[in-house]
Amino acid sequence: MIQTNPLTPAEFAALGTGQVAYLKSMTSDELLRIFPQAPEIQSGLQLFALLSADGAPILVTDSREAATANAWEHDLRMVSVH
Repeated sequence: MIQTNPLTPAEFAALGTGQVAYLKSMTSDELLRIFPQAPEIQSGLQLFALLSADGAPILVTDSREAATANAWEHDLRMVSVH
């Protein structure tokens, strides 16, 4: 029998925080639905959110390049999420 040391939900959520980020394309309407605390912005805009490993927003911009540059600037490893 293989013994494992399962992570608690909090430990699992913290994996990669401060080291890993992912980019999510979304509309401004989706942004407000996912992050209701975000300030009101024009409806229908195409945005890119740089999110930490636990899904917390780091940066929201209208430019994929700006989000990627921000990740590099902060030494975050970009990963793909499918």
